[in-house]
Amino acid sequence: MTLASVQGQPRAMDALQSALRSGSVHHAYLFAGPEGVGKELAAVGLAQALTCPEAPEVGCGKCASCLRLAKGLHPDVTWVMPDDERVSRGLAGRSDFTGTPSRELRVEQIRQLQERLALRGLESRRKVAILVSAEQMNVQAQNAFLKTLEEPPAETTLILVASAMDRLLPTIRSRCSKVYFGPLPVDLVARHVQQERKLDADTAALAAVMSGGSLGRALALDVDALKERKDVLTAFESLSGDDIPALLRFAEAHGGSREDADTALELLILWTRDVALAKAGAEEALANRDLKVLAQEAAKRTSEAALHRRHSLLESARTAIGSRNGAPRLQLERLLIELCVEGR
Repeated sequence: MTLASVQGQPRAMDALQSALRSGSVHHAYLFAGPEGVGKELAAVGLAQALTCPEAPEVGCGKCASCLRLAKGLHPDVTWVMPDDERVSRGLAGRSDFTGTPSRELRVEQIRQLQERLALRGLESRRKVAILVSAEQMNVQAQNAFLKTLEEPPAETTLILVASAMDRLLPTIRSRCSKVYFGPLPVDLVARHVQQERKLDADTAALAAVMSGGSLGRALALDVDALKERKDVLTAFESLSGDDIPALLRFAEAHGGSREDADTALELLILWTRDVALAKAGAEEALANRDLKVLAQEAAKRTSEAALHRRHSLLESARTAIGSRNGAPRLQLERLLIELCVEGR
């Protein structure tokens, strides 16, 4: 687990390796991009390169220092993440917290980090802090963290890993060297999924496409849900403004939770892309290749303007649900009524 092991992100790796070779490592980095594309792996690799006693500025990935770092046990590398993330990774139990583990990075965690960074390194000359889900810092935490960015301790590198960097204050973003991570190549994701989950090639390819180039999401996709997508898409295409009860039943079936609604909306966004491709005669690029006939039929009765409108409404609904301000079922009902009743 070194920088050399990060696949599918050549620009990001070139930027980091160039900084290491030239000795111009920035005091703070913001690794920005979708979830599951290698940002955290790259953070570990950079931290190894900065602390490895065997291969300085590269990281061997094999010595005791590198191995402990990869396990989160290096004394000079501090990991900061939301409490619920610690629980999901098995680093803490729910019984360790009073109430529900927080989804935010709290100001108390930032102050604890500042205290640790003020101490001298125990094994390495350089200290490193890795902030996972940095965009989850609440406002108080971000304001406190600004002080560390403005006056960083000597021989310290801060690495912020964020999937939604726009949630960070502009003053934080401007003080970090930004490294952008894009979606991974579909064939790379499909290959890893096929190997690690022992799936057939077609299912692995579909998982790769539906994950949006995120290996993490592809590995976590429910294979049974992939198989059920045909029923979901067929039901969606059969919806009509003349049958309001059917619209409400669809919303009820897929709006039981934010996760269910987000999964359905993601599937419909990808399906809208497929219909647009079928309309353009590019069926070979379909994600749902086994639904080619359904995509062609939908393309015949749907105008380009309607497809643009559909995509916009789907994205808006997903944003409303993701912001936690929108009730999933209500958002789906509103979406379907706008699509089917007010003009699909």
